[in-house]
Amino acid sequence: MSVHKEIKRITTHILQEMKQRGEKISMLTAYDYSMATILDDAGLDVLLVGDSASNVMAGHETTLPITLDQMIYHASSVIRAVKRAFVVVDLPFGSYQGNSKEALNSAIRIMKESGAHGVKLEGGEEIIESVQRIIAAGIPVMGHLGLTPQSIYKFGTYTVRAKEEEEANKLKSDALALQNAGCFGIVLEKIPASLGKEVSESIQIPTIGIGAGPDCDGQVLVVNDMIGLTKGFKPRFLRQYINLYDEILGAAQSYIRDVKANDFPNEKEQY
Repeated sequence: MSVHKEIKRITTHILQEMKQRGEKISMLTAYDYSMATILDDAGLDVLLVGDSASNVMAGHETTLPITLDQMIYHASSVIRAVKRAFVVVDLPFGSYQGNSKEALNSAIRIMKESGAHGVKLEGGEEIIESVQRIIAAGIPVMGHLGLTPQSIYKFGTYTVRAKEEEEANKLKSDALALQNAGCFGIVLEKIPASLGKEVSESIQIPTIGIGAGPDCDGQVLVVNDMIGLTKGFKPRFLRQYINLYDEILGAAQSYIRDVKANDFPNEKEQY
């Protein structure tokens, strides 16, 4: 009789324990069932249904166009695949900035309609009321500071944030405010490594870095970039583990050749 090992679901509590014992948290984005199945089987701690789906899945230039309905569609697809990972979903641009009531309604829709485990919001002090309201409803919230892609038109560029003292100080106070509001973790995107270390050490909740140095409590990348599905996007913080663009291109070209040469299907591949 084989003993089936019970898969232990990752929870906010487990993520907090990981920070306390110094175990790094692994996080990648996921947008569809097939990829989420692989990533969950691989043992990722957290899967982020990112609004980066706007870029990598839909081909938009920014994350702004993706809708709440589309985020729920992606989140539902990921949730159907996941047995172990903690699944966080981005609240898309325009679904929470207006007021905290709208933010709560958006978060409730994500949780009810997709079955996700938590939501992520970009920003600090300016969205604290929304964060508090969502958490008060029993929904786990992850913060996001540093480069916040939904504000790209305000920044005007995707360069490193918080290099100046004033912005660094605001980021530090924002991180504390998010912690005090009850967030279970914060993504720190594209900030100096020294600031990533300082923030990670100054707050009790886990930090997840993307281009924020090695001292964050975990790391996240966009999976399509990490596996080389996207062509030509190579920021400094990205480590590409495989080049699927070339692999799939080659496979497709081989298929074309075989079809044209009437080599596919062969005798074994027909009824």
